[in-house]
Amino acid sequence: MAVLFAAWFVASGSGWVSPLFLPSPAEVAQQFVDIWTLGYADGTLPQHIASSLGRILLALAVSIAVGIPLGLAMGLNRWAKGIFSVPIDLYWGLPPLAYLPLLIIWLGIGEVSKVVLLTLSAFAPIVFSAQAGVRAVPAERLNAALALGANRRQLFLDIILPSALPEILTGIRIAIAAAWSTLVAAELIAARSGLGYMIMSASNFLATDVVFVGLIIIAALSFAFSGGMRWIERRFVPWKGKL
Repeated sequence: MAVLFAAWFVASGSGWVSPLFLPSPAEVAQQFVDIWTLGYADGTLPQHIASSLGRILLALAVSIAVGIPLGLAMGLNRWAKGIFSVPIDLYWGLPPLAYLPLLIIWLGIGEVSKVVLLTLSAFAPIVFSAQAGVRAVPAERLNAALALGANRRQLFLDIILPSALPEILTGIRIAIAAAWSTLVAAELIAARSGLGYMIMSASNFLATDVVFVGLIIIAALSFAFSGGMRWIERRFVPWKGKL
């Protein structure tokens, strides 16, 4: 990070690159203060951050609430895997911008289409990680529990779910990164607030320093989310990688 920042400082300060394409760190910092206090593109920076965070958190909540049970079901049941695996595989291979127009046609230009786009980007990693976590449970562990008299409920709650939890948390971490990387696309069309909307508005006027502010904030928030997930992994699955 320090090397990257130093390279940015040297490149912008030496005049090798026009400020139109690469503003200096001081210009970006000043723009950060201006947007925070005076606003840009119909809102202040806290308002844009709050809009994007709301969409991301809602999308993640839906993805986790639906994706984990579905992934566990796909790992436990071949019929569930056969029914849902192919459709999820097919849409996950598409770039979000490819099916964004379809979502707008179906759901309109309001908040629903944006949240659904973010949800779809986060949904597949969670489903597949939960499925992989179930299928990675060693057969010896299951047989040992059965030999000790465990019933189906005990087998799931005491063996399968704890064993799958590290994979599930890793999947959520990947889903968070996927949702943040899709944010600009989700706020590309007909949005009136959000970091993605601010970035796209700035790009139309070649306001590169504002674009930098938006990108740095998205990267910082994504890093904070990822760091939070790593803390949760260390706190709740300390056995990860040790069994």
